[in-house]
Amino acid sequence: MSLTEIDLHQQLKKYFGFSQFKGLQEQVITSIVNRNNTFVVMPTGGGKSLCYQLPALIEDGTAIVVSPLIALMKNQVDAIRSISDDHGVAHVLNSSLNKTEVKQVKSDIENGITKLLYVAPESLTKEDHVDFLKKQTISFLAIDEAHCISEWGHDFRPEYRNLRHIIKRIGDDIPIIALTATATPKVQEDILKNLGIPNANTFKASFNRPNLYYEVRPKTKDVNADIIRFIKQNSGKSGIIYCLSRKKVEELAQTLQVNGINAVPYHAGLDAKTRSRHQDEFLMEDIDVVVATIAFGMGIDKPDVRFVIHHDIPKSIESYYQETGRAGRDGGEGHCLAFYSYKDIEKLEKFMSGKPVAEQEIGHALLQEVVAYAETSVSRRKFILHYFGESFDENTGEGADMDDNVQNPKKQTEAGDEVKLLLETVKETNQLYKSKEVVNTLIGKSNAIILSHKTDQHRLFGKGKERDKKYWMALIRQALVAGFLKKDIETYGVIKITKRGEEFLKNPTSFMMTEDHIFDSSTESVTTPNKAAGGGIDKQLVKMLKDLRKKIAVKNEVPPFVVFQDPSLEDMAIKYPVNMEELSNIFGVGESKAKKFGKEFIALIQQYVEENDITRPDDLVVKSTGANSSLKLYIIQNVDRKLPLDDIASAKGMEMIDFIKEMEAIVYSGTKLNINYWLDDILDEDQQEEIHEYFLEAETDKIDAAMEEFDGDYDDEELRLYRIKFISDVAN
Repeated sequence: MSLTEIDLHQQLKKYFGFSQFKGLQEQVITSIVNRNNTFVVMPTGGGKSLCYQLPALIEDGTAIVVSPLIALMKNQVDAIRSISDDHGVAHVLNSSLNKTEVKQVKSDIENGITKLLYVAPESLTKEDHVDFLKKQTISFLAIDEAHCISEWGHDFRPEYRNLRHIIKRIGDDIPIIALTATATPKVQEDILKNLGIPNANTFKASFNRPNLYYEVRPKTKDVNADIIRFIKQNSGKSGIIYCLSRKKVEELAQTLQVNGINAVPYHAGLDAKTRSRHQDEFLMEDIDVVVATIAFGMGIDKPDVRFVIHHDIPKSIESYYQETGRAGRDGGEGHCLAFYSYKDIEKLEKFMSGKPVAEQEIGHALLQEVVAYAETSVSRRKFILHYFGESFDENTGEGADMDDNVQNPKKQTEAGDEVKLLLETVKETNQLYKSKEVVNTLIGKSNAIILSHKTDQHRLFGKGKERDKKYWMALIRQALVAGFLKKDIETYGVIKITKRGEEFLKNPTSFMMTEDHIFDSSTESVTTPNKAAGGGIDKQLVKMLKDLRKKIAVKNEVPPFVVFQDPSLEDMAIKYPVNMEELSNIFGVGESKAKKFGKEFIALIQQYVEENDITRPDDLVVKSTGANSSLKLYIIQNVDRKLPLDDIASAKGMEMIDFIKEMEAIVYSGTKLNINYWLDDILDEDQQEEIHEYFLEAETDKIDAAMEEFDGDYDDEELRLYRIKFISDVAN
């Protein structure tokens, strides 16, 4: 059935009330109604669903739409029913239906009423469904979220791999339409190959969302405060916060609620009724913020989401792109803020360790792309678009200035010679290696792969050893984005030289390399070269605070760490507290400690702020949800009752090391804990005196230093417990 252009516009107006098609929609629909196999790569918000909904409504027969989520199907069925007089125009066929409902669905299909039938891939494996559909007029088969077919896709579903065989059983000549919102060149190739439609008409819309602002911030211990501050600065706007675990979703939603933010949790562990209520409240603007796992957002058509925050960095760039794509779908502002700590990456790697090797390899490769994105200092938009196989001019492209790296450019250094060496190394090692081996070759580090190819005997082996591994990794990333290198599609991750790279080798020119963010695992933050570890620590103030601490320590005849620990001083040099309440909320201080030592510190900070005309950060006291304070109270009460420490710990299901950390937090914030009854059983008087003398004279309260000093006389737990007594007696 072929339609004229006028027909299509009339049908669009009739069913959807639009007078114009968006982007590539018209070309895609024309391809479908002409019964061609069609492949559509169209980002979230591009109007992907309409591409198969309109042809289904105007063609004879029923279109089968394969979709991975029941919630997604339900939304789409409701939307189609809302534009038709006939309830049976769209149906779902999945495990949620009873026998009577299944019968009704089949009856509507037989009577030509149903134009769209939404099914989960599992439903298509049922013999009776296949036998029934074989006898019906099927207009075409659409596969939504087609990236689920590919192992390289971020939502791989094994059952999607069998779709090609199922389709053949229903009918050999049924046109196939595959649609996805996120697909790298590798995934695109995988989809076409697996569905057996290599010559499908392919339509790729641009992945650029010029209205979205991309930003990555270091994930510090105060991440909740950072999130609350951001939301309060965007008061009244709708937003989604993504966390990787259900537990974190619940905790963060509670924290936001007690801090006056209208937020609800959403994850697959909640019952369907609660999930549905929370989703509706968000859509109806009864609440502003949803804290969710990735279970939320698929098919949620809320056009005015103004920010998407990633509390935890996602497992792949595709996930990140799809989740951030839920912001600003109406073309208005959308702020995409991700918090990054390499520790989160390590956690994700641990989760993968039990999986099959092939799956682990893919998972690690995808994670490394996420690390590259978080740590890069080049245009984030250019990085994302390059990942999806699209080029972007960071000077003239639409939305070019909409990211933190472009707004705060990092230092650039000449690296023309280094790029030449890098390209030579890739070429002369026969383009066999992934990034890691290319870097190992450059810095002269052997491993089994390098030895097997005898690369350790190559003239270029170790030629770049005056630069470190991080430098070469950053340069490879920037050479990929610049188009001198590419990752081979067949053997994903193997680096090949491009035509442009070959030209550079023939006529080397200047190459300005942007200094990458440097990740410092000890401070749990991303820093830029020559900048303080927190990104905002006032070094001059830290020095003044340390001098004051020393003075107070001498006056009280205690070591400086007894007054305040270094992290507390650093936090003061970020937040500039100028009254007792603010000081009490500084990391590791607490009310009683603030009262005991705080007066002089507040006076110093107040004077410093005035003299240097400093604009203090927005005052923000993050209220606790009460979970921590109830545990603190429980510990204090039971220590007062002189209960055995191991019993107190096990009653709360805690390991002894975690329990000791809780007690440390209590005494370091200024509350006394008398654990003499326990220490007297494990350390005699002389031992206690010896450890006491050590801490009294020590420059630092670090346990590693104490272990070294006592050279195995005491174990870690004994020293930690005595340090609790020492701080409690001497400082509190």
